[in-house]
Order: sequence, then structure tokens, then C-alpha cells
Amino acid sequence: MVKKHSKNVHKRAGRIQEIRTAEIKRQKENRAFMKLGAKLRAYFFTGILVTAPVAMTFYVAYKVILWVDTGVSKLLPPQLRSYYDTLPFTIPGLGIIVLILVMTLIGMFAAGFIGKFFIRLGDWIVKRIPLISTVYSLLKKVFETFLSDKTSAFSKVVLLEYPRKGIWILGLVSTDTEGEVKDILKQEMVNVFVPTTPNPTSGFLIFMPKKDLVYLDMTVEEALKFIISGGIVSPDEVEKK
Repeated sequence: MVKKHSKNVHKRAGRIQEIRTAEIKRQKENRAFMKLGAKLRAYFFTGILVTAPVAMTFYVAYKVILWVDTGVSKLLPPQLRSYYDTLPFTIPGLGIIVLILVMTLIGMFAAGFIGKFFIRLGDWIVKRIPLISTVYSLLKKVFETFLSDKTSAFSKVVLLEYPRKGIWILGLVSTDTEGEVKDILKQEMVNVFVPTTPNPTSGFLIFMPKKDLVYLDMTVEEALKFIISGGIVSPDEVEKK
């Protein structure tokens, strides 16, 4: 009886050991699969992170090129348009090339004496049309500010406390405050444009005392990249790239 009982105990112990060994093996396999799954998931998201910006950039560029090609093709003379339509292949980007050539020719004409005369005449006519004159003057000022070689749209990047003490935001200095605003405030003020994320073309203008601004060494381009990325791309990373 004692021997039989001892054998049963050994068998049970052996089975328990086998169960434990199988459980440990199963747990190791589960950990291995979990590690493999985590690695595959990380690789997948890394692939998205690498390819998504490139793919989206090319897609947007492709759509813009098609949009410009379609618009420019409608402006071509009928003979040239019919010849282009009969081609067995399309030339992507042809509209961009035509647009650049046309804008260059218009710029060359506008820089001459006759061109300046017609520009002044057109300004004089448009500025006397109600409502349209306001929109025209605003758009002209914006384009002259951002595209003119003679002036810089924004000169410096600054930090300022807004909307309360202890909270800092980035601002772009446009110019010193002049005119009626300066006369009323009676101190040295600066016009600061505060762009929004992720669209820096929208924002608001504030008048800040010059002494309350912290001037930064980063360029306006670096500041815009920093704002567009939501703070992900820091100025140091921009310099390294």
C-alpha cells in the first residue's frame, strides 16, 4: 500500500511538474508573440511616419499641378488647345510652366514705362469703385508685404506673455507702432503679429511695449516651422536638417 501510494504521489508530482513546465513554456511563447507584435506594430507606425508626409506632399503637388494645368488649358488659344488635346500623351506641369512664363512676361511689362502707366491707370479706376476698392487695396498691401524684395514682412521673432503673466507665446515683429496708436499710448510700442497653429497665415495683431518683449535669435522661417508643427520641430532640429 505504501509503495502504491508513493508511486501515485510521484505520478501526481510528475504531472504537476509537466503542467508547470507547459505553462512556463506557454507564457514564454506568449511573451515572444507579444514582443513580436509590439515590434511589428512599431515598424508599421514607423512606416506610416516615414511615408505619409512624402505621399501626402506628392499627392497635394499632383492635385495642384492638375488644377493649374486644367485652368491654364482653358485660357490657351483654340488652335493651340486643339493641338494639345490631339497629343497621344499629356504633359504634367505644362500649365505651371506656361503660368510662370506668363507671370514673368507680365512682370517685365509692368516694370517698363508703359506698364507702369497702365498699372497707375488701373489703380485709379479700381480705387473709385465702392467695396471693390477696399478689397483690392487690402490684397495689394498683403502681396506687396510678403512678395516685395524691398521690404521684409517680419523682422524679428519675439516671446511675449499672453494672455496673462506666466504664459508665453511666439510673435513676429512687423514694425514699430506709429501714428494715432503711438500718440495715444505715449510709449515705445511694437506691432506684433501672433500666428496660430497649424495655419500661421491666420492670427491677430497686438501692440506691445518694446520693453516687455524677449527677442529671440531664431529666424522667421524657423519660427513658422515651429508654429506649423505644433512645437514638434524645434529650431535646433531645423538647423541640423
